Amino acid sequence: MEEITNVSEFEAIAKQKLPKMVFDYYASGAEDQWTLRENRYAFSRILFRPRILIDVSKIDMTTTVLGFKISMPIMIAPTAMQKMAHPEGEYATARAASAAGTIMTLSSWATSSVEEVASTGPGIRFFQLYVYKDRNVVAQLVRRAERAGFKAIALTVDTPRLGRREADIKNRFTLPPFLTLKNFEGLDLGKMNEADDSGLASYVAGQIDRTLSWKDIKWLQTITKLPILVKGVLTAEDARLSIQAGAAGIIVSNHGARQLDYVPATIMALEEVVKASQGRVPVFLDGGVRRGTDVFKALALGASGIFIGRPVVFSLAAEGEAGVRKALQMLHDEFELTMALSGCRSLKEITRDHIVTDWDLPQPRIAPRL
Repeated sequence: MEEITNVSEFEAIAKQKLPKMVFDYYASGAEDQWTLRENRYAFSRILFRPRILIDVSKIDMTTTVLGFKISMPIMIAPTAMQKMAHPEGEYATARAASAAGTIMTLSSWATSSVEEVASTGPGIRFFQLYVYKDRNVVAQLVRRAERAGFKAIALTVDTPRLGRREADIKNRFTLPPFLTLKNFEGLDLGKMNEADDSGLASYVAGQIDRTLSWKDIKWLQTITKLPILVKGVLTAEDARLSIQAGAAGIIVSNHGARQLDYVPATIMALEEVVKASQGRVPVFLDGGVRRGTDVFKALALGASGIFIGRPVVFSLAAEGEAGVRKALQMLHDEFELTMALSGCRSLKEITRDHIVTDWDLPQPRIAPRL
């Protein structure tokens, strides 16, 4: 097998190894998948303005997130049902994140429970939360995450209904029979029934609370002391409302382009959200990151860090825990090299002046046709 030299190469291996239904579930986006392509492509519209003749013999990539020190501003986003990718699933991902000295976010819809992930050993972990119609279920889950040592809640706010993912409809996607949504197993909510279209869409329609609103962020603060990150913000207006509601941070995310198609790429939405936040809370980027250069561009536009999703499940499918470790290491090394070649020795030296975007440039005036 050829040596893997970048994280994007794991996808082709995952495609060979995984059943079609599983690969398509991880890889696909909503409807026309315009935003899915754009999440990647938008990074190519940002170019570097590197500074030269700076002593870059020592480079410090460490940072703190909500007070927790991590080795690099690259963290793991919540991705559901990782045991479909590899038998060790979330266990492997948790160990790889811990070894890399970074944060793992566990999905509500994990195939390993919060307690099981905590049992893999030390590590800084956040818990991604979907709000179910039964609020007792939510309160119970949040308390379990707290007890298991999770340090923050990432509240997903862009999923009152599941986006239309046509690959899942064609494949009649459902969770394989030997797996359950482990966090809900004891609550009779761990199984997904087969449906005429996507089993997950039917599950969401039956369980997830469509009435979720800003007041529920306040409600969440009454049941937990953990900081709450609002995940799924794409506009300045919602950034301001998130802060008013008491969010400890914002994750600019379009759900991996799996919800509403034709929303902007997250890297395009980032600067608007950062400006609206006025430094009051950290803003993170989730979506489309495949290179260390992407990480640098996000930080130059004001992100405090980034989260990766698909590169984790694809590297997990390809090589298990070793694959996820490798993916994190490659992004770490690429990011470090990008910093060096741009003349930045620490994250605080990465500024907006280190990049130019195509929206910074004067746009050609197109004369109207007469």
